[in-house]
Amino acid sequence: MSTELHTEIPSASGERALALYRLMSKVHHADKRVRKALSSGEAAMSYWPVDGQEAMSAGAMLALADGDQLVTTYRGLGDVLAKGVDLRGYFAEILGRRDGLSRGKAGAMGIYDPAHGIAWTTGIVGAGPLIANGIALAADLRKTGQVVLVSFGDGATSIGYVHEAMNMAALWSLPVVFFCQNNFWAECTSYGRYTRTERLSDRAAGYGMPGTTVDGSDPQAVHDAVAQAAERARSGAGPSFVEAVAYRLQGHYFGDAMAYADQDELAAMRADPPFARYRRRLVDEGIAAVADLDAIDAEIAAELEEAFAAAVAAAPPETDELRRDVFCGNGSEIAVTGQVHAGLPGGDTEELGLVQAIHRTLDRAMAADDSIILLGEDIGDPSGGGMFKVTAGLSAKYGEDRVRDTPIAESSIIGAAIGASLGGLRPVAELMFMDFLGVAMDQIANHAAKVRYMSGGRKGAPMVIRTMVGMAAGPQHSQAFEAWAMHTPGLKVVWPSTAADAAGLLKACLADNDPCLFIESMKLYYGGGKGPVPTADYVIPLGQADIKRQGADVTVVTYGVMVHAALEAAKEAQEQGISVEVVDLRTLVPLDLATVLTSVRKTTRLVVAHESVGFCGPGAEIAATVATELFGVLSAPVQRVAGTYTPVPRAATLEAACRPGAAQLLDAIRRIA
Repeated sequence: MSTELHTEIPSASGERALALYRLMSKVHHADKRVRKALSSGEAAMSYWPVDGQEAMSAGAMLALADGDQLVTTYRGLGDVLAKGVDLRGYFAEILGRRDGLSRGKAGAMGIYDPAHGIAWTTGIVGAGPLIANGIALAADLRKTGQVVLVSFGDGATSIGYVHEAMNMAALWSLPVVFFCQNNFWAECTSYGRYTRTERLSDRAAGYGMPGTTVDGSDPQAVHDAVAQAAERARSGAGPSFVEAVAYRLQGHYFGDAMAYADQDELAAMRADPPFARYRRRLVDEGIAAVADLDAIDAEIAAELEEAFAAAVAAAPPETDELRRDVFCGNGSEIAVTGQVHAGLPGGDTEELGLVQAIHRTLDRAMAADDSIILLGEDIGDPSGGGMFKVTAGLSAKYGEDRVRDTPIAESSIIGAAIGASLGGLRPVAELMFMDFLGVAMDQIANHAAKVRYMSGGRKGAPMVIRTMVGMAAGPQHSQAFEAWAMHTPGLKVVWPSTAADAAGLLKACLADNDPCLFIESMKLYYGGGKGPVPTADYVIPLGQADIKRQGADVTVVTYGVMVHAALEAAKEAQEQGISVEVVDLRTLVPLDLATVLTSVRKTTRLVVAHESVGFCGPGAEIAATVATELFGVLSAPVQRVAGTYTPVPRAATLEAACRPGAAQLLDAIRRIA
């Protein structure tokens, strides 16, 4: 791609020209101050310079209204400073100080300052547009009039997330501006070595939105293009793609000498940097005198110096900060102890299957709270209400704005749900099969689960991800990944075994201020989970196991489908004179270890079971905890019953051998009883 971009830009008005200069100066001098601190040893941190890109941030941010929202990236110093970020909090955050915006826990990759319209920052290349869509969706549904600008580099356009996001934004006419800062380098790879696209903005037409390419070294050109795109978005006409082109004058990261660049070209670009060029332009056009610009620079440099010096002098966070803000309540509790268990309400009941119980819960919740929206593939009534009819009738009742059929793009679904939660909604996102968790795991693990921690406890991601573990569908549609989810700090994991539990647990998830993964079993759709469900509304608090059967000799701890296998095995064991207690965990994070330990202390024997792979599975954690806490109490070694270390096969005979059932549980019970 040519490094020259000629544009005919009329002189800016004096007031706007000086406003743009102020922002460029702020970005320029802040970048310079950070690099000076790193060079001298005054500070140590990861940093991604923005030298040469000042006009992009200045022009784009000035084009936005104060209430408009920004989603940016780790190379976001220019964007957040131009948007008005709190300087002391920002510098303290990137330096890892306790006075930082997020108390030093997020760093430059996680700047969050809602007071100044900085809605989110991500260190995952290309992930921001997915979240921006959700923030824009919330703004659209809530009629706030806000526009969301998502800033990303040219390298991000090689990632599928960006394309998914552009397609969804155009499909739903979301108020989004896709702002690509093309600095000619995808990290250390030149533009021509990773794409044959002459102009990245040409791709916009493929998604049904306008695209434009402007000189990213001219703040007025950037401003005008973004202002036009923002006005289009605000009017309800949908998204636009703006590509601003300007050469990056520093390495990808601080300390990168850019040996990969053409040194003559780099020297020529550095000899005429955008900030100095714009400064000359203002003087030449008589908009400002040199002394006036010097005064602006001095004022800004002094403000930056005061804020940066305060950040350097600030203390690091105390170590007790480490465990705060993983979950709501300012803590990181994985296990729950000392609870009074809630029971089901008395009164009338109705016989419901798992599908009907979940449908009823969603229906009632949506009627009571218009912030609850549903997102997923084929979940609307025109598409049949979902593959298993869980959401049938809901879009007809609440409208397609609140029950949205999405493209087949799991990352987009979860990203939009995260953004919607940041924007004040309570989304329920459906992943048709749990196998697809892997497709969306970046958004789940790197964003949804980390919102509370990376915001320093100021914001959570109140969202529910519904998914289902299949059967008889082969290796890519029958997997259970609960162990993977449990290993992700900040994500709550729930797996009901009955319709009554599903209703109460889902209601708890819908009210929770943290992201919840709600796992359903396809086996239980077909009768296994059916039973009496109270007609009154009720909540089963997360982290409360349930004793499904009292016993004295052996404790079986399990969840999901295996609860029914355990009850069957317990019945057969009783005929052989063995009394089995069945503990249904119901919630895997938080985990009710207190109930488990109380039961095993009584029976002195434990079998822990799940249908997912046994190696490194949840049963290993429970077995290790019990063995540690009750080493002197156990009468026999802990037994584990779990799935084989294989994919789940399609053939029914092989699947039956892969997944355990009542027979395997009974064998384990006999071994220790």
